[in-house]
Amino acid sequence: MTEDDLRERIGRIRTALAEASEGRYPAPKLIAVTKTHSVEEILPLQSLGVNEIGENRVQEIREKLPGLAGKFQIHLIGRLQRNKVRQIVGDVCMIQSVDTLPLAEEIHSRAEARGIRVPVLVEVSPAGETQKGGVPLNETEQFLRSIAGLQGLDVRGLMAVMPLTDDRDLLDGLFRNMRELFDRLRAVDISGIRMEELSMGMSGDFMLAAKHGATMVRVGSAIFGPRN
Repeated sequence: MTEDDLRERIGRIRTALAEASEGRYPAPKLIAVTKTHSVEEILPLQSLGVNEIGENRVQEIREKLPGLAGKFQIHLIGRLQRNKVRQIVGDVCMIQSVDTLPLAEEIHSRAEARGIRVPVLVEVSPAGETQKGGVPLNETEQFLRSIAGLQGLDVRGLMAVMPLTDDRDLLDGLFRNMRELFDRLRAVDISGIRMEELSMGMSGDFMLAAKHGATMVRVGSAIFGPRN
């Protein structure tokens, strides 16, 4: 794909995000999902104003890091195993998939050992899909309170992965539920927790996410095209 193709696709996405927000919310930040894409494919994003990327796997981050460090902020958006935490703490700008207390405690421990705080989002399961990660919607406040005292974490908000479905009404309701949860938790104002970021929406549903006030969307195939 040429840089002109990328520019056109990113321009269309940004226009769609602004329109979907309807002036009710600021247009969300675009996080380019770059899993399976090479450093050479990723680098042109920088000149197009996309400076934050999302990766799913720790090993892939480690492999790409020499070519991307200092050029992009890297978000870990995939599930994270406790034994992989030490490999990325300090090298990613945010871990978006914290959903268990042991994982939160491991990140806290590794961060404290390095004298840093790691920005994280708590992953919520909006549809209660047991095969996926995420804290159940109705347990999110309790979970946030359980990790609020971990000083190695800088908890900045919530993240959600929606179910794979063509039912737009269902998705619309789930996005609405996530925004309502986000607003309620922000009003509760838990000490040690910042409700600033709501990461939701991917290539197939980012406009619905923008409509309901996502602060960042994670878009891959709409930027790079589907993999053959």
